[in-house]
Amino acid sequence: MIPNIPRAGRNLRRAHDVLRVLVRYGFSDVVQELGLDRALHRGRRTLRLERADAEIIREPRAVRLRRALEELGPTFIKFGQILSTRPDLIPRDWVEEFSKLQDDVAQLPGKVILDQIRTELGEKVDTLFASIEPEALAAASIAQVHRARLRDGTEVVLKVLRPGIRRVINADLELMEFLAQLVERHFEDLGFSPVEAVDQFRREIRREMDYTIEARATERMREDFADDPNIDFPRVFHEASTHSVLCQEYVHGRLLSRTPVEEFSSEERLAIVRNGTHAVFRQCLEIGFFHADPHPGNIIVRTDEHGRAGPITFIDCGMTGHIDPKTAEHLADIVQGTISGDLDRVIDVVIAMTDADPMIAMNRAFRADVWEFIGYFQNITLGSLHMGRLLQEFFDKLQRHRLRCPADIVFLIKALTTIEGVGESICPEFDIIAEARPSLEKLLHRRYSLGALRMRVQNSMIAYAEMAEDIPRQFKMLLTAAHRHKLTLNLQHRGLHDVTRTVEHASRNISRALVITALLVASSVLILADKAGSTRSVALQIGAWVGFSLAALIAIWSVTLGRNP
Repeated sequence: MIPNIPRAGRNLRRAHDVLRVLVRYGFSDVVQELGLDRALHRGRRTLRLERADAEIIREPRAVRLRRALEELGPTFIKFGQILSTRPDLIPRDWVEEFSKLQDDVAQLPGKVILDQIRTELGEKVDTLFASIEPEALAAASIAQVHRARLRDGTEVVLKVLRPGIRRVINADLELMEFLAQLVERHFEDLGFSPVEAVDQFRREIRREMDYTIEARATERMREDFADDPNIDFPRVFHEASTHSVLCQEYVHGRLLSRTPVEEFSSEERLAIVRNGTHAVFRQCLEIGFFHADPHPGNIIVRTDEHGRAGPITFIDCGMTGHIDPKTAEHLADIVQGTISGDLDRVIDVVIAMTDADPMIAMNRAFRADVWEFIGYFQNITLGSLHMGRLLQEFFDKLQRHRLRCPADIVFLIKALTTIEGVGESICPEFDIIAEARPSLEKLLHRRYSLGALRMRVQNSMIAYAEMAEDIPRQFKMLLTAAHRHKLTLNLQHRGLHDVTRTVEHASRNISRALVITALLVASSVLILADKAGSTRSVALQIGAWVGFSLAALIAIWSVTLGRNP
């Protein structure tokens, strides 16, 4: 399998560097277990030379892996950052550690970025922009942000992909996929799937590197809150945007993550938390399309000419979530079933959301865990329900039983718990539960109101009518096929593949054993015949030893195949 590394990584030196870093941070046992030490320049000798010191070994495994990702560069840093938003894919301690990863990278020279912008926009650069500042406002692992001014005087920011970053990430992705397959093949009970984690990263990073997706998401959210003067999203200038360049309005204000809380008055803090909570809960529970990462670094507090805080603007809409109507119904069923203590309803929701085996509903341990979850929130009113905490507890129960929660539900939990954390840190006295109540009521109203029930009954009646209308035609087709002797019944056997393979393997072994026995008997007969004769026969002796040799070769071959079927 080692010869596949250069093909998977397209760069043997890069694969070599990755393995050396893993060894340096105390993962030599993993490298040796996978047999990857043979890919290093000096093999096991290199492992001894690169052995991690005692200080590194004493650190927790998650900390060592985070430090290794930081040293491996932009792709691996982004890999850890994205996985830190997916507690359904990796262990909880890894999530907490990966959330500390920072894009501490040096910014590229202004000329390099300007050349990249001109490559993307062509001659339009001179007609669109009056100026572009060469100094970056921010530099991350895959992009840089520069301030600019349009010809009409509008101040904008340009988010520009680093030149060549797609090629670097694609090469590292292939190497990641290869290593993930090796790890998953050799290690069991990891508690997560390395292949699935890398696959999720591949989808997310390619979305983030396509700025047309972020542009559409930003415009959609801006339209959703067009009637709300307290919540805003940046305006996108599509004529100056491409897949690798995103042009948005420059938002005047204070970034929440860089502004001490003490600089805001109590009234301003209250307004900031109210606006942020209202926006996220409305997106998650009413609109169904939401900003999945509303942390303080993505919230700008607009200021007036006197410096007073006003509306808030959400930026960086590259990570979004979508709740379809069916999933919204499941959320309503979770809330209603929990409040009313309906165990079977909550279990039915779990099975529907996770595509779990329906037989899990009869599992005593699972039912006990779900009932324990219901006990946390049972007999409380909707006005005192902590939605974020409820969904987090629900998710923890799913994880305990290895049930996979849909990705958008994970994003929804992250969005709700993130904005609740922002509220608690800025204005602890703010009643988040009361602010979320209208959105929860609308969610339940869409599911359990008389109008919703009437619509479901109507849709069911239409479906039954269509089925009844179609039954005669289907029955006629069945009778016609039977009359023409073309009626066939296909049965699919499941779980018999291993049995079939075992039987075939045993049959081959028996056949080889019979051949070996025949050769041994025939060779023995030849030797006895040679000894019984008056004179020695060279032909008989040669025939006997050829038979013995063939029997030995077939036996060795059979043993080898038995070890590697």
